[in-house]
Amino acid sequence: MEILFVLPALIGALIATGLFFYGLYHIVKGFSFGERLLALAKSLGLVRASDNPIIVRSGRSWEAHGVMNPAAVRAGDRVHIFYRAVGSDGVSRIGYASSIDGVKVDERLPYPVFALSTPTDEYSKAFAHHMGLNKSGGSFAGVEDPRATVIDDRMYLSFNAFSGWNSLRVGVSSIQLDDLLKQKWNWTPPTFISPPRQVHKSWVLFPEKIDGKYAVLHSLHSGSRDSVLVDYLDTLHEEPKTPIISPYNPKTASSVWDSTLRGPGAPPIKTDKGWLLLYHANDARESHKYKLGALLLDLLNPSKVLARAPLPVLTPDAPYENDGKPGIVYACGAVADDDTLRVYYGGGDSVVCTAHTSLSKLLNTLSHPFDTLPAPALRLSTI
Repeated sequence: MEILFVLPALIGALIATGLFFYGLYHIVKGFSFGERLLALAKSLGLVRASDNPIIVRSGRSWEAHGVMNPAAVRAGDRVHIFYRAVGSDGVSRIGYASSIDGVKVDERLPYPVFALSTPTDEYSKAFAHHMGLNKSGGSFAGVEDPRATVIDDRMYLSFNAFSGWNSLRVGVSSIQLDDLLKQKWNWTPPTFISPPRQVHKSWVLFPEKIDGKYAVLHSLHSGSRDSVLVDYLDTLHEEPKTPIISPYNPKTASSVWDSTLRGPGAPPIKTDKGWLLLYHANDARESHKYKLGALLLDLLNPSKVLARAPLPVLTPDAPYENDGKPGIVYACGAVADDDTLRVYYGGGDSVVCTAHTSLSKLLNTLSHPFDTLPAPALRLSTI
């Protein structure tokens, strides 16, 4: 007799379960995973300028081999662009250009504005065709991959530099903003902030002091994807008394697009949601491509990662990003003007380019990536 009472309840439960899964099937059927992924990629992606590339190499010997990897700051009514130029002698120096609208370059100086000591002829002949070094943009010495940051009334230029053959070090020089606007290149003597006899690249400065100290983001490799490594210095005009320990272990999880983390791109940009950081990475499935990602860092504790874009914001798909060294987008500069984020990058290790997006849209997508996916029509069918 008891089974007569249990059987209707069991049948009812089975019918309800069937209705649930039938309705769930129709929900999922309403849109494809590919469409969702495409919508997310579109909401994250930077839009390339139609004028790209905005700077190409000239016939001048100091930038005849290629121009790339530009730093950028807005000061006065212009965006000031400091780009890496590789000369016919194999030495990298820093060139200067500027723009009112941030896209059309209406000023470009015919000489480098920053350089380290030029190697001797003997030194040049010995290393001009060094295969390992030629992979780094085609140069073997000098100033590589600048980043520009305004802190108080000075602009700081951080860069990668050869300081002898024991190490590739991170250097910093600075200039008064007034001198920048007057194009008086009164740079301070370079200070090297990375330890000697180690290879370090791509360290970036935060655009304001944190707890009264200069903040240096020097590595993405803390051992966790939830944090990055930031150290603090009392001054940028003297070498640190205590060396900064900066590990580099590029291999991470293979199931994500940024399975090989490289390093920071442009200096962090302060927003109301956190520090926006662009960074370079490789996908294990496309290891030949340098891609650009984005993440958010906590304003008070910038070592803490608050959010990370699940897809790259820029991939090397344009022809000028594959002509030269194929598969390269390398961003060293970014400027936020109201709601426009404009990013400056090198394409193919040979040209200077720019791309833009809505800053608020990017931040919203970064914080809530799945809110941007197209919502299916919710409908439950009945039998």
